[in-house]
Amino acid sequence: FSSTAASQHKVAVLGAGGGIGQPMSLLLQLAGEVSELALYDVAPTAGIAADIGHCDSRAKCTGYTGEDLSKALDGADVVVIPAGVPRKPGMTRDDLFNTNASIVATLANACAQHAPNACLGIISNPVNSTVPICREVLRSAGVYNPQKLFGITTLDVVRSNKFVGDAMGWDPANVNVTVIGGHAGTTILPLLSQVQGLNLDDETLAALSHRIQFGGDEVVQAKDGAGSATLSMAHAGAKFTVSLLRALNGEANVTECTFVENDLTDAPFFATPVTLGRDGVDTVHPFGELSAFEQQNFEAMLPDLQAQAEKG
Repeated sequence: FSSTAASQHKVAVLGAGGGIGQPMSLLLQLAGEVSELALYDVAPTAGIAADIGHCDSRAKCTGYTGEDLSKALDGADVVVIPAGVPRKPGMTRDDLFNTNASIVATLANACAQHAPNACLGIISNPVNSTVPICREVLRSAGVYNPQKLFGITTLDVVRSNKFVGDAMGWDPANVNVTVIGGHAGTTILPLLSQVQGLNLDDETLAALSHRIQFGGDEVVQAKDGAGSATLSMAHAGAKFTVSLLRALNGEANVTECTFVENDLTDAPFFATPVTLGRDGVDTVHPFGELSAFEQQNFEAMLPDLQAQAEKG
């Protein structure tokens, strides 16, 4: 991660003790953009904060638990929420709805009270429903700002870059696939037709798209009951958060695909390339031309995306 000397930003991680929260907090501690890191979880976080706090970076790391949520949020510029239960084999992200919806609603309500001006990055699944829940909670508290609410879909981009890079013999670090839609199964739509030099036959492209869409299932099955994607999600979550911090600090032309409110489609929230700025969302970009295959997938998934938003 890059470092910006002038960056003075407090980041709060809610759910910092979990499988995503711990490694993501470590990555954020090491990012030069963070000056203060607040780690909150229902389980004690003092040990995690002490451990991470010994890393040789300038961020001050503090653990909070239980009733200390307000202190964790006080003065936060960015709040990242990976809290919730992970998927087990056979579960869809939608199966997590009942448990994670109430957790996210509770945390969003605390953000509305104690960090009303913070940018919120939502990782807790199902993102397609938890982000709309956050909007309703913030809206009912009178503090909703569409520029400051993000569903973090960066893992879909990270997976796309890796799988495309491997398929083509390219360095994934130099690949940047646009991924639009949502963050579950077929609502994830990688725009492989827009990747320059990607000359694969239709069958291979379809298989690659499917692997990107269901990459999470690959990890759930490989972990065999021990959870879902945590380490790659921690990397993706930190990557998005650092981009957001760089933009908040005034860096120009920081663009990430993210699930935000917009009117590009009939769905209230839709992931698309977004240029970030000092106030969060600066410019929501149209996603460009789709191939026939992508258009077909787009039309098929839009009703699902709308229904999942309605559920939230």
